[in-house]
Amino acid sequence: MPKVTYHFNGQTRTVEGKEGETILQIGLDNGISIEHACGGNGFCTTCMCKVKSGMEHLSPRSDREDNMGVTDDPDRLSCQSIVGSGDVEVEMVEF
Repeated sequence: MPKVTYHFNGQTRTVEGKEGETILQIGLDNGISIEHACGGNGFCTTCMCKVKSGMEHLSPRSDREDNMGVTDDPDRLSCQSIVGSGDVEVEMVEF
């Protein structure tokens, strides 16, 4: 199982996730409060994160990310970033 390390609100937590789930879903399933005003559908940017490591273990950028202007690394929408077989480390962007 891949591990995802979250940096948020001055805290760091590493949790195990399932391959094929999003960064958002893995965090929520493990009690990490992540803003997601559009319900995780890629129509806002409240779940924005900066990928610190493991970008190669994430799905390619989605059309929804492109449409929301999230086009440059290391920025990703956590609701659109599907975790593969490797570990990922992200910093959640606070608004």
